[in-house]
Amino acid sequence: MGGLTVNGSSVGWNQTHHCKLLDGLVPDQHQLCKRNLELMHSIVHAAKLTKSACQSSFSDMRWNCSTIESAPHFTPDLAKGTREAAFVFSLAAAVVSHAIARACASGELPSCSCAPAPSEQAAPDFRWGGCGDNVRYGLQMGSAFSDAPMRNRRSGPQAFRLMQLHNNAVGRQALMDALEMKCKCHGVSGSCSVKTCWKGLQDIKSISADLKSKYLSATKVVPRQIGTRRQLVPREMEVRPVGETELVYLVSSPDYCSQNAKQGSFGTADRQCNKTATGSESCGLMCCGRGYNAYTEVLVERCQCKYHWCCYVSCKTCHRTVERYVCK
Repeated sequence: MGGLTVNGSSVGWNQTHHCKLLDGLVPDQHQLCKRNLELMHSIVHAAKLTKSACQSSFSDMRWNCSTIESAPHFTPDLAKGTREAAFVFSLAAAVVSHAIARACASGELPSCSCAPAPSEQAAPDFRWGGCGDNVRYGLQMGSAFSDAPMRNRRSGPQAFRLMQLHNNAVGRQALMDALEMKCKCHGVSGSCSVKTCWKGLQDIKSISADLKSKYLSATKVVPRQIGTRRQLVPREMEVRPVGETELVYLVSSPDYCSQNAKQGSFGTADRQCNKTATGSESCGLMCCGRGYNAYTEVLVERCQCKYHWCCYVSCKTCHRTVERYVCK
């Protein structure tokens, strides 16, 4: 993922040797890259979006997704089957399919176009039209790329690979759940006498929020031999299969309070906290009981803006002092 963002942005993606520039691709991904060069812009873009979406979703948590910066050389928090790894891999799988589906609809890819019209009957007040995000193609190509490392034995123990394949599928299910009807009105002077509708994807922020709630309720699993297949089952010995929409993890996470390179924990010293909050960003939880230091910061802002006819805006400069709190 990180290897994609570092080198991928400056590449033209018009020659197969460009695929060698990417760090951390397994042979199947390398082949997919060579056969589908036009997809690589979307895949590189997806790696950037995954990184920013993860860091935005977890900015108020002790683990704040900072370690995604080192991908594809994962630190232990993402390499050992934790619930953090479950979130990151499921998000990456969803985002890569999202990026491809959107690129089809925007005409960026010669290999695909808008989604075919939905099979369900249009209601009397609208007709199918517009250009829907091509989720089917996005899922097909996205899963080929995302799942390839976990089908390679060198990518880690079998239980870890099973876990990530399951979580990739959960991410893609979250993407399918994010498909909604979008409409445009037509008619005399804005009246909505006719509506054209299509199926489009919600933005990545809402998919990330859905997966974060799945992260918070993730299920700890163990590998078991069931018949001829090795499968993951809930650790609490509940006699039930793992659900298709629940994230799973193999090892418990550290509390991420103090720095520990072996566990991939950066600790929360010097992290900003919220003195008045009660959630994960509160100073009590973020600072793990170590306390916090206060400091003041002066913000310089534009204020008292006025519009002058015609046509400019004049503003004054205001100074505002805010109090910040930082974990000890």
